[in-house]
Amino acid sequence: MKRPPRLEIPRKAIYRLSIYLRCLLRLKANRLPTVSSEALARAAGVKSTQLRKDLTYFGQFGTRGLGYDVEQLAQLITDLLGTNSLQPVILVGVGNLGTALLSYRGFEQEGFEIIASFDIEPRRGRHSTKPLLPMDQLAAFVHERGVKMAILTVPVTAAQEVTNQLVAAGITGILNFAPIVLQVPEDVIVNNVNLAIELENLSYFIQG
Repeated sequence: MKRPPRLEIPRKAIYRLSIYLRCLLRLKANRLPTVSSEALARAAGVKSTQLRKDLTYFGQFGTRGLGYDVEQLAQLITDLLGTNSLQPVILVGVGNLGTALLSYRGFEQEGFEIIASFDIEPRRGRHSTKPLLPMDQLAAFVHERGVKMAILTVPVTAAQEVTNQLVAAGITGILNFAPIVLQVPEDVIVNNVNLAIELENLSYFIQG
């Protein structure tokens, strides 16, 4: 059976859909069956016109006067984002940041599971409950487990080299914590998390 064509949705819209999903899950937890576009937009911090535009990717949805069915909309977004079941993720670089991320239990609640970590010194992370493996086992592990996503928490000097290894192994999505612009093929997506840039941004806005 041929799969339907994948929706081409702008990257910024995907980011907003993730925010909408978290708002919807909070509404579900509070047993609220429906939500208006205005209320959902306010909770997500966007304009209601933007929210309605983003939700047109699902076709005509919502009932005038009643709003959106919370559970149905949450399921539609979950299906689109591919988080119906736990997605396997690997982490590379078990330093201070990597160790902290391995200790975080919130990923599984969001549909992701770090199933293994890799480091050039695999003995340093024996306290972790997940397997910590040497880098020379990365390619085989990724292939055997069908992993497509990786979290990169290595020093900036090693980031590009490790990224090349990840891409060669079949990783197509990288969450990068190294303060460097990584060079990757067009079919590989990199999301950068640069804490210093975020703090600089905050610094600008708090100036008196």
